[in-house]
Amino acid sequence: MSRLEGRAVLEHVGVVEHIGDGVATVSGLPRTKLDEVLRFEDGTLGLAFKVEDGSVGCVLLGGSEAISAGHKVWGTGEIIRVPVGEGLLGRMVDPTGQPLDGGAAIEAARYDPIERPAPGVVDRELVTQPLMTGLTVVDAMIPLGRGQRELIIGDRKTGKTAIAVDTVINQRDTGVICVYACIGQKASTVNQIVDAVRRHGAIDRCIFVVGAADAPPGAQWITPYAACSMAEYFRDKGQDALLIVDDLTKHAIIYRQLSLLLRKPPGREAYPGDVFYAHARLLERAAKLSKELGGGSLTALPIAETQAENLTAYIPTNLISITDGQIYLEPKLFYEGQKPAVSVGMSVSRVGGQTQSRAMKKMAEKLRLEYAQFLELEVFTRFGAMMDERTRKTIGHGRRIRAVLAQPEYKPIPLSVQVAALLALNEGLLDDLPVTSVPGVKADLDPWLTDHCPHIRARIEESGELTDQDRTDLTAALKAFLADRPRAGGT
Repeated sequence: MSRLEGRAVLEHVGVVEHIGDGVATVSGLPRTKLDEVLRFEDGTLGLAFKVEDGSVGCVLLGGSEAISAGHKVWGTGEIIRVPVGEGLLGRMVDPTGQPLDGGAAIEAARYDPIERPAPGVVDRELVTQPLMTGLTVVDAMIPLGRGQRELIIGDRKTGKTAIAVDTVINQRDTGVICVYACIGQKASTVNQIVDAVRRHGAIDRCIFVVGAADAPPGAQWITPYAACSMAEYFRDKGQDALLIVDDLTKHAIIYRQLSLLLRKPPGREAYPGDVFYAHARLLERAAKLSKELGGGSLTALPIAETQAENLTAYIPTNLISITDGQIYLEPKLFYEGQKPAVSVGMSVSRVGGQTQSRAMKKMAEKLRLEYAQFLELEVFTRFGAMMDERTRKTIGHGRRIRAVLAQPEYKPIPLSVQVAALLALNEGLLDDLPVTSVPGVKADLDPWLTDHCPHIRARIEESGELTDQDRTDLTAALKAFLADRPRAGGT
C-alpha cells in the first residue's frame, strides 16, 4: 500500500451577512470574480452579481429557505455551465439544465458556459438563407433570414407568443433546431406553448428552457443566456438553430429588481446603466457563421412588450436598436379581428429581404405598396365619402389582400401555397369572390396544389423558383380552381 501524504488545502470560504428576496450579501471572499458560482452550506448555488471591497452581492439560483445569516459560502472559482447536446432535444429543463418534464436525467455532450463571446466580424457570413415562418404577412413583407435577429414587439395579449410558436411549428420539416426560452411565464402559459408544439410541430427537435414566474429571480436572469448556449452547440456543428426569448421585457425587469436589491446605481426608469449591454451581448451571439467554421446559423427572435403602444420607452428602443428589424403587433388590428395583428407600416426586416426566394419576391414586390394605399383609402370610406370606380376597385382588392394575410393560429402555410395565393391575388382572380370566401380558398389550396400541380409545387418548395411557364400554367390552373366559386355582388 502506498504511503499517504498529508497536504494543506486552501479553501475559499465566506459568510452570509444578509439574505432575502432571492439575493444575499456575502463577506470573506476577497478573490471572488464577477459571475463566479458560489456554493452555500445547503448546496444551493448562487452567482456573484456585484463585487465590492469586503463583500459580494450574490443572486440565488435556488430557494433561500434553508439559508440564513452566518451560514458558510464557498467560492468555486468556476463560472456557471449548462449541459448541451442532442440529449436535450424534446426536453423541458430549468436554466441549469435540470429536467422539469419528469423524464430521465439529461445526457450532456458537454457543459458549456452560459456567457460566451459573440462571433467576430471575420467569423460571420452574409445572411443568405430564408427562415420561413409560415405566416404570409411575415414571409411576404417582413422576411427573415437564418442568422438574423428580429424583434417581435407589441402590447400585452396581441399575439406575440403566437407568432413565435407558429414559427417553431413551421420548422417541423426544415431541420432547424428550436430553443424556446420562457422567462417569468406562468406554468399554464408554458404548458400551452409546449402542448401546441407537441400537437402541431416536431417537439423532438425543440428544447424548452423555463425560468418560471415562481423560480428565483437569479434563475430567471440566466435563462436566456443558458438557452443561447444550448442553441450555439448546434450552430457550431454547422446546423441551423432558432432561439426564441419570451420575453426580454420581463428579463429587464428581473435585472432591475436584482440590481436595486443589491444597491447598484439606478439609471433611466430605475434600470441599471448596463441593461443595454446585458441584452446586446446576448443577441449579438446570433449569427450566420463562415464556411470555415461550419456555416451554421443561430437566428434570434426576442419578444418585447410595450405599454399603451409606446415604442419609445427605454427597453423597446434599446432592443429595436440592437436587432435587425421588428415585427410590430398593433392592438387596434387585433381587436378588429385581423390576426396576426402585424402592422405592415411599422414593421421592417433589415436583412431578410436579401434571403427571400425569387418566387415570393416576385409575388410580393407590389404587395406592401398596394396594401398601404388601401389602408389610407379605407379611412375615408368610413365617413361615407363618395367613391369612383377606380377607388372602389382599389378598396375591394385591398380587402382581399387583408383576407389573404389573415391566418388562424397553429396553421403555418408552406411556401408553395403562399405563392399560389399571392399569384391569385396579383392576377385579380380573387377580386370577384366574396371577401368571406377567401379563407376557405386558402385552406383548400394546400391539398389542391398537391393533386393538380405537384411538379410546380415541388419546384417552388425545393428551389424557391417560379418560372414564367410555371406562372402561366399555375394561373390557368387557379382560374379553373376558382371557376365554380360563388361570385361577389360588390366589394
